Amino acid sequence: MKNNIYSIAKCFQLEGSIKSIEPLGEGYINDTFIIVTEGSEFPNYLLQRKNKQIFTDVPAMMDNIEKITSHLKGKINAVGGNPLKEAMTVIRTNADQLYLIDEEEEYWTVCLFIEDSVTYEKADTEELAYAGGKGIGKFQRMTSDFKEKLTDILPGFHNIRYRFEQWDKVLSEDPVGRKKDLRKEIAWIEERRDEMLAFWKLVEEGTIPIRVTHNDTKINNILFDQKGDVLCVIDLDTVLSSTVLNDFGDAIRSYTNTGLEDDVDLGNVSMDMTIFKAYVQGYLSETKSFLTEVEADYLAFSAKYITYEQVLRFLMDYIDGDNYYKIKYREHNIVRTHAQFKLLQSIESQFEEMKFVVKEALLTTASTLKK
Repeated sequence: MKNNIYSIAKCFQLEGSIKSIEPLGEGYINDTFIIVTEGSEFPNYLLQRKNKQIFTDVPAMMDNIEKITSHLKGKINAVGGNPLKEAMTVIRTNADQLYLIDEEEEYWTVCLFIEDSVTYEKADTEELAYAGGKGIGKFQRMTSDFKEKLTDILPGFHNIRYRFEQWDKVLSEDPVGRKKDLRKEIAWIEERRDEMLAFWKLVEEGTIPIRVTHNDTKINNILFDQKGDVLCVIDLDTVLSSTVLNDFGDAIRSYTNTGLEDDVDLGNVSMDMTIFKAYVQGYLSETKSFLTEVEADYLAFSAKYITYEQVLRFLMDYIDGDNYYKIKYREHNIVRTHAQFKLLQSIESQFEEMKFVVKEALLTTASTLKK
């Protein structure tokens, strides 16, 4: 494969000669490599083989990324920033395409490697939670006036009405006979169905606006400079048009969990209010200028919504015979279900305080919210 990967890299518009190409990261979805060039005057690059099983329309995905990064670069240039460091830069092929299809019909892309940047794997301090909120908030603020159409490359993503259609079908079929032992867990889903559909109806009818969303808001998708300031958000494969509340809710689900997503000890799992407060403050420092009152009102609820959706998806996959999420053992998905439900319960028990935290953070800037 080594010779092949060099020939693939040479199909892109790279500056300088290639010194080495090495794997980078664990590659849960895409396979990523760093291209190191000869000489310090030339940039380095990231080469990726996109997972076409997950991203079934890579051309549309890359078109979305190109639109968003072009928009971001325009904003950065307008304020005298550095677009090569403050936004992803897609490198085109020698044929001026956004991607290459090799002989095995695999899709390859290249972007500029941003030197001297820092990433973190976990937001386990107030400072990092604040920075993470600021990073996603900055991305949303800079794309809040984006007007072009994005292709929906992940149909139904975070759409609870679509998830319930899947859920009802799996329950009716019960393909591996597990439903009979899950009355309690199924009740968790059904007891909250109306509440979740009522929220999504606000999105469907336009009361909650549709904007650009990142959809993978973990902190290692944010680059920081050496001083700890946000440079840019990376990994734009999942960029879609949806409600920004999805990004906020998923960030809270991942940042504030004191346990693991598949923790077998439910005593470890809770929502950390200190981390929540820090994230809210960082996020609103960037987004208060464009959020509507309705969006602000539902920030806290979005954490319930996204966590509930994840409970449903883990449980649904378990009932369906474990066809979507990779599992390490037979009960893995039901363990995930219980751990996520414990997190949901913790969020629900602190919900009024969460709403108060958001309200307090907005008090001095309430006049900037749009009606």
